[in-house]
Amino acid sequence: MQNDNWGCKARIGIFIVSSEAVPEAEWNAMMPKGVSVHAARVSAPTPWANWKPGRDGVALSQDLARGAEHFAGMRLSAITTAHTSSSVVGGDGWDAAIISELQSFVANDVIVSTNGHDIMSALQYLAATHPFLVVPPWFGNSTVGALQSYLNRMGVEPSGWLRHDPGPEWNDVPTAEMYPRGLGFAQDVGALYQQIVKADLGHADAILICGTGFRSVSIIEDLEEKRGLPVVTANQASLWNCLRLSGVNDKILGYGRLLRL
Repeated sequence: MQNDNWGCKARIGIFIVSSEAVPEAEWNAMMPKGVSVHAARVSAPTPWANWKPGRDGVALSQDLARGAEHFAGMRLSAITTAHTSSSVVGGDGWDAAIISELQSFVANDVIVSTNGHDIMSALQYLAATHPFLVVPPWFGNSTVGALQSYLNRMGVEPSGWLRHDPGPEWNDVPTAEMYPRGLGFAQDVGALYQQIVKADLGHADAILICGTGFRSVSIIEDLEEKRGLPVVTANQASLWNCLRLSGVNDKILGYGRLLRL
């Protein structure tokens, strides 16, 4: 009998941006045997759930609610919203509010998380409080500011930050139009690696690469060896946290210190 990739140890549900291919690709590259990942696609604007009047909880977007209803029947171990921007733009308390709302759709034994929560859990596990922040070129200044505020509220003070430069052909393209115009499928991971290698990391105790649509897991090991610091990426952190919460403690080689611990 051949391997059929059945999730006998755990099945994990992830909500991803409808037009993205990166999260599934990176998760499947890192996935240990006996664990499967299942995606629900979301086309809603950021954040994926809006605050109710008086900030008394959040109202899920239609895509998110539909996906949660589908996940409810799949006997999943964990679910996460694989969208960094929603976590940071949603504001103070958004992660907890959406976790509570999504939990109402699924069984109590299904762990629900968010990418923001996953990233913070990873940084705390590595005892990193001053990461050097790397963001994709399509993160505008407002999103970067919201991300820095999010980290600050969690007690994390980035040592500095870098927005990846995708090359001169994108110089005249506004950040908000980069992904729709195809940058998500034209990413140069080698150029990203070189820019991080050359960056002044200051007093960093880790490197944090944000954005679930930002290809980066293939350079984690090389960066850790070259810069001597642990590297946390958006998709790596969510996989690690969902595995941990599902009781899967397999060591995964080739994708950074976090997954080897």
